[in-house]
Amino acid sequence: MSEIENRQRIPEPHEGLIIAFTGSPGVGKSCLIDRLIYQWSTTKTIAVLAVDPTSPLSGGALLGDRIRMTVLDEPELGKQVYFRSVATRESSGSVPSIVGDLASHLFSEGFDMVVVETVGAGQSEMRCAALANKIIVVEGPSRGDIIQAEKAGLLELADLVVVNKSDLPGASKVAHEIQSSLSLADDAPNIVLVSAQTGEGIEELAVEILSTKSSIKTNRARIRERVLMWHENKLLHRENFDHVIEQISSGEMSFEEGLGALND
Repeated sequence: MSEIENRQRIPEPHEGLIIAFTGSPGVGKSCLIDRLIYQWSTTKTIAVLAVDPTSPLSGGALLGDRIRMTVLDEPELGKQVYFRSVATRESSGSVPSIVGDLASHLFSEGFDMVVVETVGAGQSEMRCAALANKIIVVEGPSRGDIIQAEKAGLLELADLVVVNKSDLPGASKVAHEIQSSLSLADDAPNIVLVSAQTGEGIEELAVEILSTKSSIKTNRARIRERVLMWHENKLLHRENFDHVIEQISSGEMSFEEGLGALND
């Protein structure tokens, strides 16, 4: 896995079920995934790739999602569940293209499904569409979470919207507001209320996620993001990329000249 993440080896393509969970920080994505894995791991082998933001200055990543995954403490699930934190590195989206290669390798090793948890970084969450077969947007009982998701276009992209923390005041109101905002849209996703804290609705949600079909809208968005990711990778791997960035930042080259150098 380290060789793949460091681009020292490119695995053969292998297809499989990839489910992306995305949403604002603090809505309980990790805890929700933890609960769902308890349900799915009774019949499936699951790999979780938790994507952590990389600092644009130091290149360091927090890689802290493992702390919130209690399922990893269950000895009997050792052979059923695999967890790995992945730094975003130089990718502008919250899910780096390298995750696709990691997923291919995991499928070749026999895993039934790969769960990707993305960072809550607003509009860059759209990039998860390039990798996932299903996109689950997680919201919480806060209007700010919804506004952020609406600005990023996440609600229009979702195959399913999950309002977590249904045990807290305001969750039902949030679900109603999301329903209203999507009422005029074609192929609007279902909205489900659950609580990762109490377990309410988790068993039903685990079944619904696996049975939900992607819409034409999300499939189109998925293709669009894959094309954008392909172009980004092509740019990032040009031999002169870092040199041009240094030249522009030091004032030795104008921005327009830099773009020209990268297009040569």
